[in-house]
Parts: sequence; structure tokens; C-alpha cells
Amino acid sequence: MTKNNLIYRNGTTSDVDQLQSLGIIAYGQFQSVLTPDNWTLFNGNLQDKQKFIDLLKIARCFVCLDNDKIVGVAYIIPSGNPTDLFKSEWSYIRMVGVNPTYRGQGIAKALTQMCIDFAKQSNEKTIALHTSEFMDAARHIYENIGFKVLKEIPTLFGKKYWLYTLDLN
Repeated sequence: MTKNNLIYRNGTTSDVDQLQSLGIIAYGQFQSVLTPDNWTLFNGNLQDKQKFIDLLKIARCFVCLDNDKIVGVAYIIPSGNPTDLFKSEWSYIRMVGVNPTYRGQGIAKALTQMCIDFAKQSNEKTIALHTSEFMDAARHIYENIGFKVLKEIPTLFGKKYWLYTLDLN
């Protein structure tokens, strides 16, 4: 899929260095809204390359490229991979991120839609995600696509978070 000069494709383990760099760049904007201690925890996850490798082992990764540079990413984890937040029967989206230089071009929306389409093709029934009070743009995208707040979840990094779901039936 191409939009302007942007190309969308599946991400692979060979992309892990770029995926980690993009995560650091995309989520770095939140340093100013978190306390120093919470930023240290938040950023520590981004600095851990193994977390990206482990995520790629269970998730389908979609990336957006400008030339050979990854400028956007989203991961979808299939059902059967429960966490404290996500039920076993749910698929769920993680770490949608876009390089700040490329914001406003519909990349996050396109990547999120690719995750939804993949979930539908995989016969998933529900897709879930969580997002925070400081991720206004993300909440706007998810709500416009049709995700509904299921509940507020315990604070993370000192901020409010909500669990969203989308029924795929």
C-alpha cells in the first residue's frame, strides 16, 4: 500500500533496530508530561531492545516507510496471549507510534486500520488496546475508528489509562 511516497509493509525482526529507534523518537514527546521518575520507567522500556524482539515473536507488525526509513509502526497481538489487561480471547494493538516529523499524514490511522483488517482476516472477535490521558491524538483516532472505552484501568506512570475494545463481529 502506498500513500504519497510512503510504503506500508509487514515489519520483521530485521527491522528491530529501526523499530526501537522509532519507539524512542515517537514516545519521547511524553517526557514533558511525566514526572522524572515515571519518565525513567517509561523510557526504560523503550531502551530495552529485548522487549521489541519479544514483541515481534508474538505480534504481527505493520510499518510505514519513507524510502527505507521506518516512520510509523503498530503491532497486533493475536488472541491467546493474555496479560493482566487483555483477555485470552482478545487480540490487541500495542505501541502505535509515528515519527513526529510525519504526524498529521494519517499514518497512525492507516496502521491501526491494518491491524483491524488483519484481526478480521484472522477471525478475531474482539480487538483491544489501552491508551492514556496524555495520548490525545491516539484516543481521537481510536474513538473515530469505533473503539469504545470499556473501563478505566489503574494508573500507569502516574497517569490515567483506559482500556478500549472494538467488536469485530
